[in-house]
Amino acid sequence: MTKILVIAEHLDGKLNSSTARAVSAAAAIKPETIDVLVLADSVDAVAAEAAKIEGVSRVLTIARAENAHPLAAVLAPQIAKAAAGYSHVFAPSTTFGKDVLPRVAALLGVAQVSDVMSAEGSHTFKRPIYAGNAIITVEADTNSAVVATIRTASWAAAASGANSAPVEALNVEVALPSHTRFVELQSGKSDRPDLQSASKVVSGGRGVGSKENFEIIFKFADKIGAAVGASRAAVDAGYVPSDLQVGQTGKIIAPELYMAIGISGAIQHLTGIKDAGTIVAINKDGEAPIFEIADIGLVGDLFKLIPELEQAIG
Repeated sequence: MTKILVIAEHLDGKLNSSTARAVSAAAAIKPETIDVLVLADSVDAVAAEAAKIEGVSRVLTIARAENAHPLAAVLAPQIAKAAAGYSHVFAPSTTFGKDVLPRVAALLGVAQVSDVMSAEGSHTFKRPIYAGNAIITVEADTNSAVVATIRTASWAAAASGANSAPVEALNVEVALPSHTRFVELQSGKSDRPDLQSASKVVSGGRGVGSKENFEIIFKFADKIGAAVGASRAAVDAGYVPSDLQVGQTGKIIAPELYMAIGISGAIQHLTGIKDAGTIVAINKDGEAPIFEIADIGLVGDLFKLIPELEQAIG
C-alpha cells in the first residue's frame, strides 16, 4: 500500500508554496493516501492552510515548544517516528528539506533520493546530475521506505482552496537531542516576492558593474512586481547578498518570466533557471552564452535599455 507523508515547510505561521509542490510530486505516484505533517509550537494556522491543498487526505500535527524553530536535529526524530507505516516520506528540496530529510533517512536506515524531478513509478525517479547537464533514473529499494527531496522547480504547486482535509494531532513519544539549540535567525526583510516562489524574477550579473549600480535592477523589478536574483559573479563581487544567488550553488528557480541582465550565462547559472518559462537576456556581448538559451535577447547597454523598457511599460 502506497502511503506518502509530506513534511510541511513553513515560517512565521505561513505555509511555504514548496509544500504544495511536494504534494504534486506525491500525487504523481497515485498513492492511496497523501498526508501532510506539520511540526511547530503553534500548528493551527499552518495546518489550516495545508488542509486546503488538493489531494491531501489528512493533516497531522505535532505541537511542541521545541518545534518553534526548524532545527533538523530536533525535527528528524519526530518525523522518523511519525513515518511508521508510510511507504514514502517527501520534503521539498529547499534549504529546509536538504537540512532535515538526510537525518530522517539516516534514522530510518535508508538512502535518500535527492532532487526528484519526475516519478516514473512508485520507486523509480528521475533526477539531475552534473549541474543539470544529465538526467539519471534511480530506483529505490522496494522493501524500504522511500525518503526523497522534491525539486520544487520541476513541479507545479497543487491547487489550493477546494479541499478540506481533516486535521489530527499526533502524540509522538521520542527523546529529543539537547546538544542543538536555537540562537537566532537573521534574515533580510523585503516587500518583494520570495525568490524561489516568484512568477517573475529579474537578475543582475557582473555586467551591472557595482553595488550602487544594482539599484537599477531593484528599481526595474519593483516596476514589474518581480523578485530580484543575481549571478554568483555579482554576489562574489559584493553587489548583493548571497541569499539572492541563482544557480547551481544558489537557488534553483522556475519563474514564468526570468530576466537575465548583465549575466553572461555560465553553465552553473543556467542550471538554476533551466525550468523557467520565458527567458529574456540583456547583455552588450552578442556572443554571451546566455543568448543560446534565451527566448528573447537584447544586445546593448543595460543602462540604456532598462530605462527604455521602464518607459515602454509606463
